[in-house]
Amino acid sequence: MATLQEVRQLAESSGVRRVDLRATDLLGRWQHVTVPLSQFTAQLIERGVGGDVGAFEGSGTRGIELAFIPDLDTAVVDPATGIPTLSVICRLVERATGDRFARDPRHVAEKAEAHLRASGVADSAHFGTRLQFFVFDDVRYQQASHSAFYFVDAEEGAWNTGRDETPNLGAKVAAGQGYLQAPPFDAQADLRWALCEALTAIGAVVESERREAASAGQAEIAVREQPLVRKADEIQWYKYLARNVARAHGKVATFMPKPIYGEPGSGMRTHQSLWRAQTPTFFDSNGYAGLSQTARYYIGGLLRHAPALLAFCSPTTSSFRRLTPEESPVHLTYSVRSPSAVVRVPEAQPSPPRTRVEFRPPDGSANPYLALSAMLMAGLDGVESRIEPGDPLDKNVHDLTAAELGRVQRLPASLEASLDALAADHAFLRKGDVFSQELIDRWIEVKRDEAREVAARPTPHEYELYFSV
Repeated sequence: MATLQEVRQLAESSGVRRVDLRATDLLGRWQHVTVPLSQFTAQLIERGVGGDVGAFEGSGTRGIELAFIPDLDTAVVDPATGIPTLSVICRLVERATGDRFARDPRHVAEKAEAHLRASGVADSAHFGTRLQFFVFDDVRYQQASHSAFYFVDAEEGAWNTGRDETPNLGAKVAAGQGYLQAPPFDAQADLRWALCEALTAIGAVVESERREAASAGQAEIAVREQPLVRKADEIQWYKYLARNVARAHGKVATFMPKPIYGEPGSGMRTHQSLWRAQTPTFFDSNGYAGLSQTARYYIGGLLRHAPALLAFCSPTTSSFRRLTPEESPVHLTYSVRSPSAVVRVPEAQPSPPRTRVEFRPPDGSANPYLALSAMLMAGLDGVESRIEPGDPLDKNVHDLTAAELGRVQRLPASLEASLDALAADHAFLRKGDVFSQELIDRWIEVKRDEAREVAARPTPHEYELYFSV
């Protein structure tokens, strides 16, 4: 546990002049309040800094005053600011009662970790992420009652082969062919490395970075496993730093899952494992792909609750433009080899500590505290209820007969369907009061509103299809 004295010493040795206090709203966006370093005192740590609940979009409440209570263990010097800044992630507390704010997403993640320990199944859950995003040179969009458009551009986009760039040097990437391309076709290698250095500065362990498949500047950085709350904090840093590093390079980063038609979307492949007494519980040299029975049950929980999990893990209408049989894993099975399986088992399990399972549908539009907590609760329910995952699917679905394919269930095909699944299947989330009924109901309400708003608006392609009918 860090002390105020230790944190102030860090700040003073780094020339810090201000402290940025951050908390996450229901939809996963960071909100912040900034104070001078001189005001970062024991009294502030105890009482917090005030903010109205209305700033936390989707909260459904107005007029409640919240307090940002700093978690000193999260204090780091922000690598993305021009003015030396100490950034601290906060808990949200209702000032009138002193109680934790019921819809504070980070509180949900803390309760999920506590519930895991109380279950006796394991002491901690470790999560690793491969989070993808796009980097564009220009983005414009607008929605009105009589018009709507979006426009994005990237210098390496395939559509720019004929653009007059005085001169155009021809380093463009064909649609869907960007995976692992080297410079000059990979024009953003330096940007990604700057992001890796920024992540390292806040304590993340970067395993690798690479260009992803889409023509227009798609990137992926793999970051080492961390316990649940720390990993969710890290994902918030990842998104913040990606946006700010891109901006410093004169570009813009987005975690929208499917911003370009005809190009691969961006996901957040999530590796996970359970540990007890600092010993991994997922390894068995005699099991399928080196998996223990505990790991199999965990997979069973992920698969059984996957339709409901999507409401938190892939929570936008854009998510489901990516989650299609042609592009992404949508089949409710697990496999070492099949790219279409919802749960993948990394083929190389070199040692017990590296043995894990990968849940593949999530994307960067998710609130990480809610998404990781929901995955843990589903896997834990699988272990406690001894849910067998059935046989693995070690074939490409394109090689299956029609009869074989018909027996493989799929994920819901829309946000509305995933919300229906969550409404019908959330008892596993309610265990230990990890997810309150109030939060689940509010989430469904907010997301149904989003889906209705998208469905109500005509698209340009509808004009192409139907204007002259």
